[in-house]
Amino acid sequence: MLDSHLRPFIDPTLNAIGRFLAKYGVSANFITLSGFIIGLLAVPFIINQQYTVALVLIGINRLFDGIDGGIARQTKLSDFGGFLDIVCDFIFYSAIVFAFALARPHEALWGVFLVFSFIGPITSFLAYAIIAAKHQHITTVRGTKSFYHLGGICEGTETMAVLMLMCLFPSAFAMICLVYGMLCWLTTLGRVLQARRDFRSSEIV
Repeated sequence: MLDSHLRPFIDPTLNAIGRFLAKYGVSANFITLSGFIIGLLAVPFIINQQYTVALVLIGINRLFDGIDGGIARQTKLSDFGGFLDIVCDFIFYSAIVFAFALARPHEALWGVFLVFSFIGPITSFLAYAIIAAKHQHITTVRGTKSFYHLGGICEGTETMAVLMLMCLFPSAFAMICLVYGMLCWLTTLGRVLQARRDFRSSEIV
């Protein structure tokens, strides 16, 4: 929901960093994988309830997630790069929630609910992108991407904010999971309705 609104403010900085790193031969995929590993390092810190360190690592992961796109836009967008970016993002999101569930076993059910709820936005996002590619639909509202990025209530910015809120207010973990889980399902419903509107005319009868 917020991604497209933030793009005009953050893209110039990310592109500048991308140009600098690309000039020295740093690849977008290297940044993607580095950010992914750094993000996963937050898991043991969360399990040990060292939330401040985890918060910093999550922030670095999200920064790298923006920088890799900045590099790609200065060099060449690749299908594999887009694939790698989205796989790393979705694994990272679930890993952080999983870590909180381990750190707070009495609230693990809420973590399970949120990971379950992630499935809706993830599958609707990817399924829409597949059909959009088939019909050659494109959009640059959320920046230049390797494939179609469908919007919704729960996007990257919102998920980043939720993961950080968990670190800042771990005692509110259950409530955060409940609220964001419900928003995930609203996102899924919205995307299903949009897909019905956008693709129904091409149904095979």
